Amino acid sequence: MAFLVSGTLRVAAQIADAQDSLGRKGKYSVQGPRVALNLSSPEVSASTVAILESVFQTLGFESCQRREASVQDFLEELAGFREQLDAHGVPMGCVLVALVAPSGQLRQPQKLVRELSGCEALRGCPKVFLLLSSAPGAAPKPGTFLTGLSELCGRCPHWSLLQLLTEVFCRTAGESSGATYCPVLQSSLRGALCLGDVDPWGPEAFREELAQFQARLDTRRSPVSCALVALMAHGGPQGQLLGADGKEVRPEALVQELSHCRALRGCPKIFLLQACRGGHRDAGMGPTALPWFWRWLRAPPATPSHADVLRIYADAQGNSSGGFTPGSCDQADILMVYAAAEGCVAYRDEKGSDFIQTLVEVLRATPEGDLLELLTEVNRQVCELDVLGPDCNERRKACLEIRSSLRLRLCLQA
Repeated sequence: MAFLVSGTLRVAAQIADAQDSLGRKGKYSVQGPRVALNLSSPEVSASTVAILESVFQTLGFESCQRREASVQDFLEELAGFREQLDAHGVPMGCVLVALVAPSGQLRQPQKLVRELSGCEALRGCPKVFLLLSSAPGAAPKPGTFLTGLSELCGRCPHWSLLQLLTEVFCRTAGESSGATYCPVLQSSLRGALCLGDVDPWGPEAFREELAQFQARLDTRRSPVSCALVALMAHGGPQGQLLGADGKEVRPEALVQELSHCRALRGCPKIFLLQACRGGHRDAGMGPTALPWFWRWLRAPPATPSHADVLRIYADAQGNSSGGFTPGSCDQADILMVYAAAEGCVAYRDEKGSDFIQTLVEVLRATPEGDLLELLTEVNRQVCELDVLGPDCNERRKACLEIRSSLRLRLCLQA
């Protein structure tokens, strides 16, 4: 009987997971059909409608419907659209609805949004609404918002939709004339929504993101004093970062991506890496038998076996090494902080990363301190923790690894 109940629960869980487009990874699965609707009033220009359809196609929406109606009939049109989706018979992957009308006419958009919220075919699926106002009269050229959205959708397919919109908002606010204008979004999404064909956490996305970051820095008019990059991913046995697609990239290659940045020449570049560097789970060095007895005696906790080591790579004659030092970058002014020692597991739980949380606490307590000294304090606190991995019932130890080629003291706050 217990076997039957267990099997039934397991099957039910699998069915529930299949029906839940969010899954367990904090990211929407949009493998089902993607349907878009362009609902516009007769006053909207043809150029605006055309660029919207181009955006739909770039985002991978196979079915793009176009309907023209007065604003008063928008609710009725959405009701018909909902019935069509429910009659389709299969769960949708995502729906995108563009509602375009002259300025001031979309007075109660929440009623239009609620019309699709009750759609059975869209239960648990992301529903995206573009509420666009358009100037009546002559057909104007599409503004910064639409042109920027169209360009970014094609150039950055691995970005999440929230990333895309944030960048578009920045451009729109920067190019608006007169009073500052910026679009607004309201979100109740429960996970990341990426509509492109590239996984937002793949190695290619890491490299592309850093290339985009470098390009933005090089085009800045004001000088840059410091750059900080946090890389969080699964890690391979040789220290490589693993994307969600299983492909690999060396963190040193990502560091080199920024070494060519003109704006960062001579400036400190900080990299925080939260990723496993192997599968070893360090039990530490110290009392392990009868742990309750040692705690009663207030014995010092076990020490990570990789702790208390300082290694310095240098040429005795002060010459250039003429190449890469194994495991490091032949580049000055770089600070890399690994959440785990070489070959070891990097731990995190439902609350997040012990490394990142401890770093935040230390920086808040002493924001004006020397960063290398603060990171040493972070490592001390991390080394004192007893961690418990998801597939290990015994307490384990963690230890940071700090690699620095900084040429000056670095204080993030004066």
